[in-house]
Amino acid sequence: MRRRTFLASTTAGALAASGVARAQIVPRYRRVPRIAIGGIASECSTYSRIRARMENFTVLRGDAILENERFTFLRRYDVPFLPTLVANAGSGGPIARDAYDALKAEYLQRLRALLPLDGVYLAMHGAMFVEGMQDAEGDWYEATRQVVGPDCLLSASYDLHGNVSQRIVDNLDAITAYRTAPHVDRVENTMRATDMLTHCLRYDLRPGIVWATIPVGLAGEQSSTEWDPGRRLWADLSEYNRQAEVLDVSQLVGYVWADEPRSAASVCVTGTDPAMQAKIAAELASRYWDARREFKFGSPTGTIEETIATAMAATTRPVVISDSGDNPGGGGNADQSLFLQALLKAGAREVLLGGMTDQPATDACYAAGVGKTIPLRVGGSLDPVASSPVPVTATVKYLAAVSDPAEREAVIAFDGITMTLSSKRRAYHAAEAFRALGLEPSAFKIVVLKCGYLNPTMKPLANPHLMALSPGAIDQDIPHIANEHRVPTFPWVADLRYAPRPYRSARINRS
Repeated sequence: MRRRTFLASTTAGALAASGVARAQIVPRYRRVPRIAIGGIASECSTYSRIRARMENFTVLRGDAILENERFTFLRRYDVPFLPTLVANAGSGGPIARDAYDALKAEYLQRLRALLPLDGVYLAMHGAMFVEGMQDAEGDWYEATRQVVGPDCLLSASYDLHGNVSQRIVDNLDAITAYRTAPHVDRVENTMRATDMLTHCLRYDLRPGIVWATIPVGLAGEQSSTEWDPGRRLWADLSEYNRQAEVLDVSQLVGYVWADEPRSAASVCVTGTDPAMQAKIAAELASRYWDARREFKFGSPTGTIEETIATAMAATTRPVVISDSGDNPGGGGNADQSLFLQALLKAGAREVLLGGMTDQPATDACYAAGVGKTIPLRVGGSLDPVASSPVPVTATVKYLAAVSDPAEREAVIAFDGITMTLSSKRRAYHAAEAFRALGLEPSAFKIVVLKCGYLNPTMKPLANPHLMALSPGAIDQDIPHIANEHRVPTFPWVADLRYAPRPYRSARINRS
């Protein structure tokens, strides 16, 4: 094993429950380690017909990464992080192969220019799907490993809804994932990944991952950590982190709308004691499996028509309804008109309908101007197969002042319905997204959001919240969505038998 020459000359503390403790004494290095940062993130529904192309990515390059608010926490370290490329396409359909190949090639070129490297922090999501490829993250890590060599440490941060594979753990040295859904621990998660990396480089530790896959496919909306069993199953993960030689314990729901073999729940334990890690992984995997039938939606559910009828009859307001199948935050298209059609048919009034993506309709509003009443065809602009455009005669109420046409947002009103339109897919989940457009959600009787579980800013306003089990790219009817490439998994196989078999990463036995 190659010995490192930048070991700290003073002892600076140990790992703690939050992940890895910050040293109280800043160690002095004989040589400053070279650590790169890079990554690619997207949550891709294989049931979507739309594709993420290069123009759909937000790409940070070089110093722009370090200047971005997502990564300002890196400044607290006593070693510099060397930037390469970080690309993010949010949630949506599969990534076009040419876009992925171009981003990967640029990333690897930038990575090679920084060699030699002692570590790489990979800012990822874990549910990326690329056309013609299985296990896209595994491909990214394997390519990274081929460039940096066997001695470089790789640490990745994941979403709670990431999928894991043997290929992934065989190329990484450390991994951590969110512990909350809705995700309110984003900063803590990324800091655990970088804390592990810097700590191991500081003390010349060689961590490895023990992974246990759990053949359970659940919608994120069923597995929130705000209610049981999710709340119970994630509540004590930090306690497992207190055990000696354990750096991180992560439990992932997985991303159910990716029909590929690695799509499943899992437990990943990073540390330096494989036997202890395997014990923890098996214990948590068994616990998760035993609770598989307990997972449920946190709000009353129904069809589109049922939830609208309930909302119209309610004496409280606002009734907030989730159009869960078309949620862009989970991979939905955000252009389906099924809810709009049902609202018009029911004659609903005082309705705020948030989050319709329709560039032609949005551009038409900008061409007309505020106060103008114009004919529009709304919806189905990205995927006309899933739903058809709805003809309306609408008054333009608001136009966001933007310089880039791709960022346009409009507010229109017609037939008792106020609707937001946008040129590109974006999430209207938070109350602030509406207030920025001059809309107060609490002023309406019914608020329809293209979302799943509620954003923390919307939750206090909902009186009550209903979830419509609407069709779409992230259809919540899990047992009936297409399932061609998965290994046998619950709930598709209701009587499936399972016993955890923790897998020790190939990196654990390296010499």
